[in-house]
Amino acid sequence: MPENTILIIEDDPGTAEAIVEKITSAGFRAIIKYTGAEGIMAFRDQAPDLIVLDLMLPDVDGIDICRAIRQESATPIIMLTAKAEEVDRIVGLEIGADDYMTKPFSPKELVSRIKAVLRRTTVRPVVNDATLFRAAGIELDDARHEVTVDGKPVNLTPTQYKLLALLMRNAGQVVSRDTLTTELWGYEGFSTNLLEVHIGHLRRKIEDNPRKPRRLITVRSFGYKITDSVSDSDSVSNSDDTSTSTATTTVTATVTAVTGT
Repeated sequence: MPENTILIIEDDPGTAEAIVEKITSAGFRAIIKYTGAEGIMAFRDQAPDLIVLDLMLPDVDGIDICRAIRQESATPIIMLTAKAEEVDRIVGLEIGADDYMTKPFSPKELVSRIKAVLRRTTVRPVVNDATLFRAAGIELDDARHEVTVDGKPVNLTPTQYKLLALLMRNAGQVVSRDTLTTELWGYEGFSTNLLEVHIGHLRRKIEDNPRKPRRLITVRSFGYKITDSVSDSDSVSNSDDTSTSTATTTVTATVTAVTGT
């Protein structure tokens, strides 16, 4: 089986070399680029299997690079950031990154994250043999990677698609927050606050009124579920709607400021 190619876009030579040493010893092929412009060129020329992207680059903001890559490809991206504020990580995830690590970090843990992201992007979890799922006006065709809501096509980021697919495979059943974070990101301990942000953005794609969700609903103190039909949501608590909406608003404002859109 050919080795996976990892593109590292990192301006600090010491950090880049430490990453390369660890990932090559784990059996990956590494490409290092020290500027955003070089990184974009390598992404287009080398077609890497995963990108490790520093947000603080000397020439181009990492958020803008992430946006540019997402316009062309679903290649997995793990962000590296020295910023401690959660909103910076949320912005990157909303733009389309798959995971993040805050500096300083352990190169060994980064390798574990790389393996986890590659696993979930190349091998889909199988709950049953079905590939077409329908519930609450949503149709998800897992063979084609297509989603419609009330017959209208919906464009989702890779993480949003995986989140919806997991919920649709278990439509009518509650899926716990721990299960969602472990299945999506491949390890325990991922912030449930960031999960709520992803839930909030998914609701914006599939709900008529994201503030009053009727398809993707919250089950108090446990998790989330896709209802069998829209009317099922009346009896289920949506206790985090306000907090998720607030977080979503904050992220949207920040994305607007960063991207200028």
